[in-house]
Amino acid sequence: MPTEMVLLESRAMRVEHAGRVEALDKVKALALLPDSMHVSTEGVARYFEVSTAVIRQVTSRHREELTENGMQVLKGSDLREYQSDNMSLSYEGEASYPQRRSSLTLFTRRTVLNIAMLLRDSDIARRVRSYLLDAEEGPREGYASLDRRVTNVEHCLAGVGTALQELGPVLNRMSERLDRLDQRLDATNRVVGAMSNRLCELSGDMVRMDARMDDFARQLRDLRRRRHR
Repeated sequence: MPTEMVLLESRAMRVEHAGRVEALDKVKALALLPDSMHVSTEGVARYFEVSTAVIRQVTSRHREELTENGMQVLKGSDLREYQSDNMSLSYEGEASYPQRRSSLTLFTRRTVLNIAMLLRDSDIARRVRSYLLDAEEGPREGYASLDRRVTNVEHCLAGVGTALQELGPVLNRMSERLDRLDQRLDATNRVVGAMSNRLCELSGDMVRMDARMDDFARQLRDLRRRRHR
């Protein structure tokens, strides 16, 4: 199972897990700005229970990566427009956005998750990383188990193939013996048929012999009667 260091040190691994933003709410509720899409630097610091200075340090070191995951810095007209659109909304202790600030850094949920995979000294960040790795391990074990089962099936099929190869000659010999037996049965049927025909002929001969015996018996009776006279 991968360790936290993999996420801390490998950008490729962070990219692989960048979309699993549900991990944030699994560990702790994330309070969004009034636009329901972004989090301020202060909000990110509150979520991870660290100072804003720590968040700014992480942001400075990994600006390119965080920007790719949705972080943006509003200035000038963009900042004024954003503040105007959200001024009437409240955000946990902030009735409005400060009018005199020169810039506002906005983090998406994806960016906050990115920071969780970069922030070393935060128990919340460690819990988020643990959730990501634990959730990943379940399917991985399932795939490993499936792979073992498929391998076992392949081994069994290999054994079946060998058994069939060995069984082939036996089946051929049995087939030849069955063919010879069929031939013998055919010959026996022919003999039985011939015997049946002969018996029919003998039956006719017996009938004719009975008729001749009856005729001979009548002749004997007639001869006796003539002698008595």
